[in-house]
Amino acid sequence: MTDLSVSPVAPPESGLAPLEAVGVSKKFVGGDGSELAILDGVDFRLGNGEAVAITGASGAGKSTLLHLLGALDTPSEGEVRVGGRPVAGLDDEALADVRNQSIGFVFQFHHLLREFTALENVMMPALIAGTSFKDARASAESLLADVGLSDRVTHKPRQLSGGEQQRVAVARALVNEPLVLLADEPSGNLDTETSDRLHGLLFELRDRHSLSIVVVTHNPDLARRADRAMVLRAGRLEEGGAG
Repeated sequence: MTDLSVSPVAPPESGLAPLEAVGVSKKFVGGDGSELAILDGVDFRLGNGEAVAITGASGAGKSTLLHLLGALDTPSEGEVRVGGRPVAGLDDEALADVRNQSIGFVFQFHHLLREFTALENVMMPALIAGTSFKDARASAESLLADVGLSDRVTHKPRQLSGGEQQRVAVARALVNEPLVLLADEPSGNLDTETSDRLHGLLFELRDRHSLSIVVVTHNPDLARRADRAMVLRAGRLEEGGAG
Protein backbone atom coordinates (compact mmCIF):
# COMPACT_ATOMS: atom_id res chain seq x y z
CA MET A 1 0.00 0.00 0.00
CA THR A 2 1.23 3.49 -0.80
CA ASP A 3 2.37 5.33 2.31
CA LEU A 4 2.38 9.11 2.57
CA SER A 5 2.46 9.18 6.34
CA VAL A 6 6.26 9.20 6.55
CA SER A 7 6.63 12.69 5.10
CA PRO A 8 3.24 14.08 4.05
CA VAL A 9 4.40 17.66 3.81
CA ALA A 10 7.71 17.09 2.03
CA PRO A 11 8.10 19.23 -1.10
CA PRO A 12 7.57 17.28 -4.31
CA GLU A 13 10.64 15.94 -6.06
CA SER A 14 12.04 18.04 -8.87
CA GLY A 15 9.67 18.10 -11.83
CA LEU A 16 6.71 16.74 -9.87
CA ALA A 17 3.59 18.83 -9.40
CA PRO A 18 2.36 19.60 -5.88
CA LEU A 19 -1.12 18.59 -7.09
CA GLU A 20 -2.23 16.69 -10.16
CA ALA A 21 -5.33 14.96 -11.51
CA VAL A 22 -5.09 12.46 -14.36
CA GLY A 23 -8.22 11.32 -16.19
CA VAL A 24 -10.45 12.01 -13.20
CA SER A 25 -14.15 11.25 -13.55
CA LYS A 26 -16.93 11.30 -11.00
CA LYS A 27 -20.30 9.62 -11.46
CA PHE A 28 -23.29 9.40 -9.17
CA VAL A 29 -26.23 7.02 -9.29
CA GLY A 30 -29.63 8.71 -9.05
CA GLY A 31 -32.63 7.50 -7.11
CA ASP A 32 -34.02 5.89 -10.25
CA GLY A 33 -30.79 3.99 -10.85
CA SER A 34 -29.62 6.21 -13.69
CA GLU A 35 -25.98 7.29 -13.81
CA LEU A 36 -25.06 10.98 -13.73
CA ALA A 37 -21.56 11.99 -14.83
CA ILE A 38 -20.38 15.16 -13.05
CA LEU A 39 -16.74 15.07 -14.16
CA ASP A 40 -15.50 13.36 -17.32
CA GLY A 41 -11.78 12.70 -17.72
CA VAL A 42 -10.43 15.83 -16.04
CA ASP A 43 -6.69 16.43 -16.35
CA PHE A 44 -5.13 19.09 -14.15
CA ARG A 45 -1.61 20.00 -13.08
CA LEU A 46 -0.74 22.71 -10.55
CA GLY A 47 2.72 24.22 -10.70
CA ASN A 48 4.90 25.08 -7.71
CA GLY A 49 3.86 28.48 -6.39
CA GLU A 50 1.10 28.77 -8.99
CA ALA A 51 -2.38 30.13 -8.33
CA VAL A 52 -5.14 28.68 -10.51
CA ALA A 53 -8.74 29.88 -10.52
CA ILE A 54 -11.49 27.46 -11.55
CA THR A 55 -14.75 28.99 -12.72
CA GLY A 56 -17.94 27.58 -14.22
CA ALA A 57 -21.70 27.64 -13.95
CA SER A 58 -23.44 26.65 -10.74
CA GLY A 59 -23.81 22.89 -10.65
CA ALA A 60 -20.92 22.32 -13.07
CA GLY A 61 -19.04 20.25 -10.49
CA LYS A 62 -16.45 22.74 -9.25
CA SER A 63 -16.83 21.83 -5.59
CA THR A 64 -16.89 18.13 -6.50
CA LEU A 65 -13.56 18.58 -8.29
CA LEU A 66 -12.06 20.45 -5.36
CA HIS A 67 -13.14 17.68 -2.97
CA LEU A 68 -11.43 15.12 -5.20
CA LEU A 69 -8.26 17.21 -5.42
CA GLY A 70 -8.27 17.53 -1.64
CA ALA A 71 -8.74 13.79 -1.04
CA LEU A 72 -12.10 14.44 0.61
CA ASP A 73 -13.73 12.14 -1.95
CA THR A 74 -12.54 9.47 -4.38
CA PRO A 75 -12.92 9.57 -8.17
CA SER A 76 -14.93 6.99 -10.07
CA GLU A 77 -12.02 6.80 -12.49
CA GLY A 78 -8.58 8.36 -12.74
CA GLU A 79 -5.99 9.38 -10.19
CA VAL A 80 -5.17 12.29 -7.90
CA ARG A 81 -1.55 12.84 -6.87
CA VAL A 82 -0.28 15.04 -4.06
CA GLY A 83 3.41 15.89 -4.26
CA GLY A 84 3.69 13.37 -7.07
CA ARG A 85 2.31 10.53 -4.96
CA PRO A 86 -1.07 8.88 -5.66
CA VAL A 87 -3.61 9.06 -2.84
CA ALA A 88 -5.59 6.06 -4.10
CA GLY A 89 -5.29 3.06 -1.82
CA LEU A 90 -4.32 4.99 1.30
CA ASP A 91 -5.95 3.86 4.52
CA ASP A 92 -8.06 6.26 6.56
CA GLU A 93 -5.19 7.34 8.81
CA ALA A 94 -2.84 8.08 5.91
CA LEU A 95 -5.58 9.99 4.09
CA ALA A 96 -6.24 12.05 7.20
CA ASP A 97 -2.53 12.89 7.33
CA VAL A 98 -2.58 14.06 3.72
CA ARG A 99 -5.62 16.26 4.30
CA ASN A 100 -4.28 17.71 7.55
CA GLN A 101 -0.66 18.26 6.62
CA SER A 102 -0.28 18.48 2.83
CA ILE A 103 -3.46 20.37 1.92
CA GLY A 104 -4.99 23.47 3.48
CA PHE A 105 -8.72 24.05 3.03
CA VAL A 106 -10.68 27.31 3.04
CA PHE A 107 -14.42 27.07 2.41
CA GLN A 108 -17.13 29.66 1.81
CA PHE A 109 -18.22 29.24 5.43
CA HIS A 110 -15.35 29.31 7.88
CA HIS A 111 -16.40 26.28 9.98
CA LEU A 112 -14.61 27.60 13.05
CA LEU A 113 -15.20 25.82 16.35
CA ARG A 114 -17.48 28.18 18.27
CA GLU A 115 -16.25 27.28 21.75
CA PHE A 116 -12.59 27.97 20.94
CA THR A 117 -10.71 31.23 20.51
CA ALA A 118 -9.16 32.32 17.22
CA LEU A 119 -5.77 31.15 18.50
CA GLU A 120 -7.10 27.76 19.56
CA ASN A 121 -8.88 27.28 16.22
CA VAL A 122 -5.64 27.90 14.32
CA MET A 123 -3.61 25.68 16.65
CA MET A 124 -5.96 22.71 16.33
CA PRO A 125 -4.66 21.15 13.06
CA ALA A 126 -1.07 21.44 14.30
CA LEU A 127 -1.91 19.73 17.58
CA ILE A 128 -3.73 16.96 15.68
CA ALA A 129 -0.59 16.50 13.58
CA GLY A 130 1.48 15.96 16.72
CA THR A 131 3.12 19.36 16.98
CA SER A 132 4.01 20.39 20.51
CA PHE A 133 1.70 22.87 22.20
CA LYS A 134 4.49 25.45 22.35
CA ASP A 135 5.32 25.18 18.64
CA ALA A 136 1.66 25.06 17.61
CA ARG A 137 0.97 28.21 19.59
CA ALA A 138 3.98 30.01 18.10
CA SER A 139 2.95 29.08 14.55
CA ALA A 140 -0.67 30.10 15.16
CA GLU A 141 0.33 33.45 16.66
CA SER A 142 2.64 34.14 13.70
CA LEU A 143 -0.08 33.34 11.16
CA LEU A 144 -2.69 35.39 12.97
CA ALA A 145 -0.25 38.27 12.80
CA ASP A 146 0.17 37.61 9.06
CA VAL A 147 -3.59 37.95 8.55
CA GLY A 148 -3.81 41.08 10.70
CA LEU A 149 -5.45 39.58 13.78
CA SER A 150 -2.78 39.84 16.46
CA ASP A 151 -5.22 41.80 18.61
CA ARG A 152 -8.03 39.23 18.21
CA VAL A 153 -6.32 35.98 19.25
CA THR A 154 -8.42 35.52 22.39
CA HIS A 155 -11.73 36.29 20.67
CA LYS A 156 -14.21 33.54 19.90
CA PRO A 157 -15.92 33.37 16.49
CA ARG A 158 -19.08 35.12 17.69
CA GLN A 159 -16.92 38.11 18.68
CA LEU A 160 -15.40 38.40 15.18
CA SER A 161 -16.79 39.89 11.97
CA GLY A 162 -17.38 37.69 8.95
CA GLY A 163 -14.16 38.84 7.32
CA GLU A 164 -12.19 38.25 10.51
CA GLN A 165 -13.60 34.77 10.86
CA GLN A 166 -12.56 33.97 7.31
CA ARG A 167 -9.05 35.28 7.98
CA VAL A 168 -8.85 32.95 10.97
CA ALA A 169 -9.88 30.12 8.64
CA VAL A 170 -7.08 31.07 6.24
CA ALA A 171 -4.54 31.06 9.08
CA ARG A 172 -5.82 27.67 10.23
CA ALA A 173 -5.42 26.30 6.70
CA LEU A 174 -1.75 27.31 6.66
CA VAL A 175 -0.64 26.26 10.14
CA ASN A 176 0.80 22.92 8.97
CA GLU A 177 2.66 24.54 6.06
CA PRO A 178 0.75 22.64 3.37
CA LEU A 179 1.92 22.05 -0.18
CA VAL A 180 -1.38 23.33 -1.55
CA LEU A 181 -4.16 25.66 -0.45
CA LEU A 182 -7.62 24.79 -1.79
CA ALA A 183 -10.24 27.53 -1.50
CA ASP A 184 -13.91 27.02 -2.37
CA GLU A 185 -15.69 30.36 -2.86
CA PRO A 186 -13.64 31.84 0.01
CA SER A 187 -15.27 35.26 -0.32
CA GLY A 188 -18.71 34.10 -1.39
CA ASN A 189 -20.28 35.06 1.94
CA LEU A 190 -18.59 38.46 2.25
CA ASP A 191 -19.35 41.98 1.03
CA THR A 192 -17.35 43.46 -1.84
CA GLU A 193 -14.90 45.49 0.24
CA THR A 194 -14.17 42.62 2.63
CA SER A 195 -13.86 40.24 -0.33
CA ASP A 196 -11.24 42.47 -1.97
CA ARG A 197 -9.19 42.54 1.22
CA LEU A 198 -9.38 38.76 1.54
CA HIS A 199 -8.31 38.27 -2.07
CA GLY A 200 -5.30 40.50 -1.56
CA LEU A 201 -4.42 38.62 1.59
CA LEU A 202 -4.53 35.23 -0.15
CA PHE A 203 -2.01 36.33 -2.75
CA GLU A 204 0.22 38.06 -0.21
CA LEU A 205 0.32 34.81 1.74
CA ARG A 206 0.96 32.87 -1.48
CA ASP A 207 4.11 34.92 -2.06
CA ARG A 208 5.16 34.91 1.60
CA HIS A 209 4.74 31.17 2.13
CA SER A 210 5.53 29.92 -1.41
CA LEU A 211 2.07 28.38 -1.66
CA SER A 212 0.38 26.73 -4.58
CA ILE A 213 -3.31 27.67 -4.69
CA VAL A 214 -6.45 26.36 -6.37
CA VAL A 215 -9.46 28.60 -5.89
CA VAL A 216 -13.00 27.86 -7.06
CA THR A 217 -14.86 31.10 -7.55
CA HIS A 218 -17.67 32.94 -9.29
CA ASN A 219 -15.88 36.22 -8.56
CA PRO A 220 -14.26 37.57 -11.77
CA ASP A 221 -11.91 39.86 -9.84
CA LEU A 222 -10.51 36.95 -7.86
CA ALA A 223 -10.18 34.85 -11.03
CA ARG A 224 -8.23 37.63 -12.74
CA ARG A 225 -5.71 37.72 -9.88
CA ALA A 226 -4.73 34.11 -10.52
CA ASP A 227 -1.79 33.10 -12.72
CA ARG A 228 -4.13 30.94 -14.76
CA ALA A 229 -7.89 30.69 -15.08
CA MET A 230 -9.74 27.53 -16.09
CA VAL A 231 -13.40 26.82 -16.68
CA LEU A 232 -15.29 23.65 -15.86
CA ARG A 233 -17.82 22.98 -18.59
CA ALA A 234 -19.73 19.77 -19.45
CA GLY A 235 -17.56 17.78 -17.08
CA ARG A 236 -14.29 18.92 -18.65
CA LEU A 237 -11.72 21.40 -17.40
CA GLU A 238 -10.57 23.84 -20.06
CA GLU A 239 -8.21 26.78 -20.19
CA GLY A 240 -10.28 29.89 -19.62
CA GLY A 241 -7.76 32.63 -20.31
CA ALA A 242 -4.93 34.28 -18.43
CA GLY A 243 -5.42 35.50 -14.87
